[in-house]
Amino acid sequence: MALKSKLLLIILDGVPYRNWRRLMGNLEGWAQSGEAQVWKMRSVLPSTSACCYASIHTGVTPQVHGILSNENRFRVTQPDIFSEVSKAGGKTGAVTHSYWSEFFRSCPFDLVEDMEFDEPCGPITHGRFHTMTGYNLKNQMTPSDVDLFATLTMLAKRHGIDYGILHTCTLDSMGHRFGHDCHEMDHACYAMDGMLAAFLPQWREAGYQVIVTADHGQTNRGHHGGHDDEMQDFALYYFGPAKGPEADTLLDQLQLAPTVLSRLGVAIPETMKARVFLD
Repeated sequence: MALKSKLLLIILDGVPYRNWRRLMGNLEGWAQSGEAQVWKMRSVLPSTSACCYASIHTGVTPQVHGILSNENRFRVTQPDIFSEVSKAGGKTGAVTHSYWSEFFRSCPFDLVEDMEFDEPCGPITHGRFHTMTGYNLKNQMTPSDVDLFATLTMLAKRHGIDYGILHTCTLDSMGHRFGHDCHEMDHACYAMDGMLAAFLPQWREAGYQVIVTADHGQTNRGHHGGHDDEMQDFALYYFGPAKGPEADTLLDQLQLAPTVLSRLGVAIPETMKARVFLD
């Protein structure tokens, strides 16, 4: 069954709003040229990674879905983007950290069985995951972002996915190690922007709408999780034909899931109560 359109959601973990707007020159260039629209979005609380991942895909708060820390993980029960796209007959793809598999497919994550799979009848049709096992401040354990972008492109070309998500922790890990006001982070954002720029035009030419955003922000000391603009606020760039609100509108992270389903032409479940922001 063909959906109304196709969409890719790119999550660059842990990038505060100011670093998007001052360091992501390709994304900002597309916004200035009119090829992209950009807004500020605010995360849920706690502004902790796992909590935000579950809210991005379910459209409900951590207090509802129950993922309240990175250590408290289980298969969530609320409808999510994967489940609803699959119900509508669409193909989904995920190139993400293994937490996404635990929240929306099965938990705990099995290193052998769950790392890579193709399941025509599953909520995630095509999964390619990584774990960052052994992560610490001296060793980030993150895959190359070029490899992740290429893998998502492969799923789009080889399997014709209708909805795909890519999630990378590189910039979040760099922030935890170095903070966000330093030479290392300047270069890391520059490198990420350049890697993304090599693939984004291909996705657009293949007919995908694209959203590029974060899960949360981060402070200059490399922290997030709390109630603070630097921890919660990040940018959202949209490439596609829909029109959004005024540029100074502050978006709510809970709006993301119903908006994605709306763009795909998939029915929005009753649990997703936040307002769609793309018309």
